[in-house]
Amino acid sequence: MMNLTTRIVPLSCLAALAAFSAGCTSSGVKNPSGVPVTEMKADERGFVAGTGVESQDLVAVTDKMARSILAIPEIAQAKTPPRIALDPVINETRFPINKDIFNDRIRIQLNTKAAGKVRFLARDRMKTLEHERELKQSGQVTASSDPNVVEFRGADYFLTGKLAGMSTRTSAGTSDYVLYSFQLIDARTSEVVWEDASEIKKQGLEDAAYR
Repeated sequence: MMNLTTRIVPLSCLAALAAFSAGCTSSGVKNPSGVPVTEMKADERGFVAGTGVESQDLVAVTDKMARSILAIPEIAQAKTPPRIALDPVINETRFPINKDIFNDRIRIQLNTKAAGKVRFLARDRMKTLEHERELKQSGQVTASSDPNVVEFRGADYFLTGKLAGMSTRTSAGTSDYVLYSFQLIDARTSEVVWEDASEIKKQGLEDAAYR
């Protein structure tokens, strides 16, 4: 009995080891069949789509707003480039999107294509800028100019916007309307010197999850 037991146990261990080794030396995991990842342009509507705010809407809206801002006299005929500060966009739609990406893209479009017609203030970096000013004024770091005359520019205009939406759901599907409106506000007088909008309506059989 002792000989039989000592022979059976090693054989079972060898079988398990062989099966484990075979699994480790397999050819690898195969990708599941289906639609592969497709690289697309940001202004293209893909097959994964819903009735909400998507990349093609962002591109179309911000391109229109950037062109519209450049055409107003306060910008086109200004003797010196006006300074613009960004005010957070208000999102009143049902979609939990990154609303600030609209202002970011308008700023990028104007900075890259407006040939210096406007200047944007980095108000979101004020803590870093204030710290740098303190270092220069205390002499801890050198400055190419007089460290005592470091000053932050004031805004001539504030750029802000709002996303407002209406939604309808029935057994037939989902419908969403979104109004994208933007304003350029005079920082001294509070006057709205420019305003433009774009509206998009979509319908679909199924709703989509937005992140």
